[in-house]
Amino acid sequence: MALETRTRAWVKSIVWRILGIVILLAVSWFVTHSWKEMTIITIIFHGIRVILYYIHERVWERIHWGRVKHPLSSIPVNKELTPEDLKIVQNQLKELGYMD
Repeated sequence: MALETRTRAWVKSIVWRILGIVILLAVSWFVTHSWKEMTIITIIFHGIRVILYYIHERVWERIHWGRVKHPLSSIPVNKELTPEDLKIVQNQLKELGYMD
């Protein structure tokens, strides 16, 4: 399984937001036929969505349901692994059945 880079995640987020803005602009124009109203609707809607998304994420950060604890999360980690640290990690992996 490949991990996604932060740059890729940011680009995807920006593209998704631009797509949402374009769709709302088109719908607003179709309904109002007014550049001014179309712009106001789009700015207000997306401004509210950014704020609500931030609140939504903060609330979900406090909810522990559905999270899986990483099997190595209980191991204290120093900035650089010492040979002793490496042995602790290897022993923990063996206990969990990830190493022979």
